[in-house]
Amino acid sequence: MSDCTFSDIVILAGGLGERLWPASTPEKPKQFLSLSNGISFLQSAVLRALSVAPSGRIVIVTRADLLEGVSAQAAALLPLLPKEKQKKITDDLLVVSEPCARHTCAPIALCCHTLNALEPDTEHSLLVLASDHIIETEEDFVSDCKKAYRYACEGAFVCFAIRPTEAATGYGYIKTGKALESDGSTFTIAQFKEKPDAATAQSYLESGTYWWNSGMFGFTAKFFMSELNRHAPDVAAAFSAFTSAPPPAPGTINGIHCLAEWPPMQEAYRTVPAIAVDNAIAERTDRAVAVRASFRWDDVGSWDAFEKLFSEHPENMVEVQGRNNFVYSDIPVALCGVEDLVVVIKNGNALVMKKGTSAAMRDVVKKTKERF
Repeated sequence: MSDCTFSDIVILAGGLGERLWPASTPEKPKQFLSLSNGISFLQSAVLRALSVAPSGRIVIVTRADLLEGVSAQAAALLPLLPKEKQKKITDDLLVVSEPCARHTCAPIALCCHTLNALEPDTEHSLLVLASDHIIETEEDFVSDCKKAYRYACEGAFVCFAIRPTEAATGYGYIKTGKALESDGSTFTIAQFKEKPDAATAQSYLESGTYWWNSGMFGFTAKFFMSELNRHAPDVAAAFSAFTSAPPPAPGTINGIHCLAEWPPMQEAYRTVPAIAVDNAIAERTDRAVAVRASFRWDDVGSWDAFEKLFSEHPENMVEVQGRNNFVYSDIPVALCGVEDLVVVIKNGNALVMKKGTSAAMRDVVKKTKERF
């Protein structure tokens, strides 16, 4: 393993991103959306992985129908990077397409087995990232990852805890346990809490002892598989065919290594249950540790959050007798006499939303699918 950081990075990139409809669709989900700098969420995640400087691989796990798009996104970064980082992508980045969606525990287990099959004599340590987060600054993130790595090497399931800034109901929470360092930057996790109702979220915020769970994790592959056997044996059993399987033979798409077919992978996904890693491992292990994030984090899970990423007035919007509106559109939009609106026109669909009503987006998507 690397002397100071994780050997391998896993980026989970199979989500649908329904909360950012209509810009995000199953064919072009949220992780493919570009921000004002022209870099997509997924590309930002790859750059973030490169900044950690793993000694091993960067593995992106995605859906089969997104394999072409994900590899194209990775390839598009090459002209923007110095030679050593170009080489890291062309040599060590691997895109793996799951046979079917099985939440987050199965793809992480798949990565552990795949890395062990590709390099059986290496002790792998994994940093698991999402493909659709905003994180700043890079230096703070790398520093926190190094701290997480130290605890992962000691046999811990490491989470990154985010200080709440509001009584959010869309995040899971972490309750502070025993401090592991005098400055309080690392602590044991006393309890994981599911997404709360508004009143409970407010009590969490006021207590000062609860943190948002960022959904990023660190651990060694050996530890993860051991905990999987203890706490989710049905998941572990589904991957039993990997123990005697020959290593995979990745192909290339857009010049990027890709793995779409591998008999033990197909076999495992026929029976592996769909369960989140939070429910399978994080909430059950007695070795959960949190690193208090010094970086700024946002999962940009709503249009209200997305708007905050844009400091400039949209070029394709005309506003007359209006105020505090946001437009994200493929075509010019004129607004007259209205305020506090989010207007999104993408992929042949339109959304007009009052700011602050993002929580209703899943219902919007559901009703749109039923109607159209």
